[in-house]
Amino acid sequence: MLVSVFVTAVSLTLFWMAALTLWWQMHAWRTPETLAATRFDQPDGDAGCSFSLLVPARHEQAVLEHTVTRLLESSHGSFEILVIVGHDDPETTEVAEKVAAAAPYRVRVIVDTHEVKNKPKALNTALPQCRGEIVGVFDAEDQVHPELLAHVDHAFRSTGADVVQGGVQLINFHSSWYSLRNCLEYFFWFRSRLHLHALKGFIPLGGNTVFVRTAVLREAGGWDQQCLAEDCDLGVRLSSAGRRVVVAYDANMVTREETPGTLVSLLKQRTRWNQGFLQVYRKRDWTRLPTLGQRMLARYTLSTPFLQAFSGVVIPVNAAIAIFLDVPVGIAVVTFLPALTALVTFVFEVVGLHDFGKQYGLQVRLSHYAKLLVGGPFYQLLLAGAAIRAVWRESKGRSDWELTEHVGAHLTTREDVLQ
Repeated sequence: MLVSVFVTAVSLTLFWMAALTLWWQMHAWRTPETLAATRFDQPDGDAGCSFSLLVPARHEQAVLEHTVTRLLESSHGSFEILVIVGHDDPETTEVAEKVAAAAPYRVRVIVDTHEVKNKPKALNTALPQCRGEIVGVFDAEDQVHPELLAHVDHAFRSTGADVVQGGVQLINFHSSWYSLRNCLEYFFWFRSRLHLHALKGFIPLGGNTVFVRTAVLREAGGWDQQCLAEDCDLGVRLSSAGRRVVVAYDANMVTREETPGTLVSLLKQRTRWNQGFLQVYRKRDWTRLPTLGQRMLARYTLSTPFLQAFSGVVIPVNAAIAIFLDVPVGIAVVTFLPALTALVTFVFEVVGLHDFGKQYGLQVRLSHYAKLLVGGPFYQLLLAGAAIRAVWRESKGRSDWELTEHVGAHLTTREDVLQ
């Protein structure tokens, strides 16, 4: 009897979690009007805002020059670029000083002297020196569209927003079996899921292509230097303070990035993000959200690492019980409900992969759809492993920053991708 109750409870919980996640992922595609509302409005030609663009760079000498050069091509007339380097990173500092010397009127190099370094400390080092009305954050490997600032400027002025979150897209889907799923994950998150969060008034901001009014950011105290997901934390704090966040996505305007180069690097990255979400959950700033619905959404979103860790442990146990133990037929059928949502999710992913390829002019072949199917269980296993590792690290009080290395895999040409 207890076994049947356990199997039923676990199966229904997993079914509910999967169905809810799928429904949220589909937000942008529910109606043509919803999809249209997710895009940037066309700029009116005016440039009413000035920007300070922060680019923290640590051991990023391979990609930094390309990123800054690309930012300098912006069509907007009023912006500065602050490249933040560590005092103990001479290779990256050399590249930063080179690009600053080539454009001294636009680029400044800020030195972070913290002994223990991380991204929020670097950002806070530069914040007092920002001269623009809007602070924008980019990673050192980002490929930024020249028209992005003009679109963001118009979004601030036309909506009265305190924060504008632009789109970020991993682009090198062809690099490995897991990079395909990683790219698709970003596609659903920035194309759809974040728009739902903005609509509901609770949003964990993305790590870059996020723009905040400088006065609002300084009033909030900048970024939490002890948090491993400083972007999520900032979004939660600003949401809880009632700040207006606008999310806009346009395939032409997204900031392009690369997937982690190895599975170990991806595991460490996801561990850091998951642990950061747990830290934000524990801080409980989200409890100041005004409505019960917002607080429930925040609780569920921030506890995702716990839920993924739980799934990674109980799914094999639940399946083994259903297969090898004598349980009633009705209970055995219930155990396959999560498989039903998995099937529906896969169909949605196939459609999403087709849309991803179409929007970015990438040739998605039959082999890519096969990788999507075969790699699904292994990718979920990796995510579950990262969640379990994050819970373990948090329980042990380990919060060191595990840096993700970048090599510029997303900077290949379109012709390279088609080969």
